[in-house]
Amino acid sequence: MDKTQYYGTGRRKSSTARVFMMPGNGEMVVNRSDVAEYFRNQSQQMVIKQPLLLTDNLGKFDVYANVAGGGISGQADAVRLGIAKALLDFNVELRPRLKKAGLLTRDSRIKERKKYGQKGARKRFQFSKR
Repeated sequence: MDKTQYYGTGRRKSSTARVFMMPGNGEMVVNRSDVAEYFRNQSQQMVIKQPLLLTDNLGKFDVYANVAGGGISGQADAVRLGIAKALLDFNVELRPRLKKAGLLTRDSRIKERKKYGQKGARKRFQFSKR
C-alpha cells in the first residue's frame, strides 16, 4: 500500500518546521507562500533543496512546510531536516545517503540562557577590587 502523504518534523535553534510531502511536480510552499518569496536568500533556498537534490527527487514532490519560531536561517535548516525525515518516510533505503551527508542530524546548538547577577550567558559585570 502506497501512502500519498509523507511527514517530517525538523527543528533548529528555536525554529520548528512541520513538512508535508506529496507526489507532484516540485511545488514548494512555506507558510502559504512560495519558497523564493519566503526565503529570499539564494543560499537558504539551496539549503532547503539539498535533501531532494541528493536523493534525485527534486521535481517529484510537492513540499508544504509550516515553520514557526526563530530566524530565517534557523527556519531554513529546520525545513531541511523536515524534508530529509519526510524522505525517510517515503523510502527507508535513502537513509545511508542522507546520513552520510549529515542531513539527518539535529543541530542541537541553542542560545545559552542569561544567568542571574550577570550581564549575559558568559559575560560578567566589571570587577572592581576597590
